[in-house]
Amino acid sequence: MKIDLLYFAGCPSWQAGLENLKTALIRENLQAEINLVRVDDDAKAARLKFLGSPPFRVNGAELWQEQRERYNLSCRVYSTSAGLKGAPTVEMFQEKLHTYQKS
Repeated sequence: MKIDLLYFAGCPSWQAGLENLKTALIRENLQAEINLVRVDDDAKAARLKFLGSPPFRVNGAELWQEQRERYNLSCRVYSTSAGLKGAPTVEMFQEKLHTYQKS
């Protein structure tokens, strides 16, 4: 499994997202190659359809898809059981990654 974590340096939430992702992978007993993809400008954001830092893509598929008209450098928020947060929780990752256990 290949997981891309897209981010831009101006948004610190990607670091918590990375830690939560790693914890979820351990809990689900999954192996994954995690690639950090830095997005430096709006042109690259548009080209990559960057949904705001940090989005997560497993084997190229966005885990939390959203429709957008524009893509640019921005921070993203996730709706969690504790309210809006800058990164998905461990449990949110586990739920999404659970489908990849048998792949």
